[in-house]
Amino acid sequence: MRTIYPIFRYSDPRAAIDWLVAAFGFQVHAVHEAPDGTVAHAELVLDTGMIMLDGRADAGSRPADDDWSVYVAVADVDAHCAKARAVGAEIIREPFDTDYGSRDYSARDLAGNVWSFGTYRP
Repeated sequence: MRTIYPIFRYSDPRAAIDWLVAAFGFQVHAVHEAPDGTVAHAELVLDTGMIMLDGRADAGSRPADDDWSVYVAVADVDAHCAKARAVGAEIIREPFDTDYGSRDYSARDLAGNVWSFGTYRP
């Protein structure tokens, strides 16, 4: 059972959903629309994890390159990074090996949120 659900805000949530699926491999779990047809709330899954997102005109300021908002464990960091790069993710830290045995990389999504991906699974 999941207990933590990071929430991301995007000015264009439909575009964000499509991009997160293509770039980072998420799958759409649910999309709830407002009466005007805009996305009020959405849930995306990746492996056993889930994120939620919504749409807001004031989606927030752009975090610093080292201001990670979420860490996602993936099996093959290099392949994941290549896929993200191919659909336009800004890779802000190329894949690297850590001193604790993980392989990681960091990327920005289309709204400027920083994501860290790696093989570390606590």
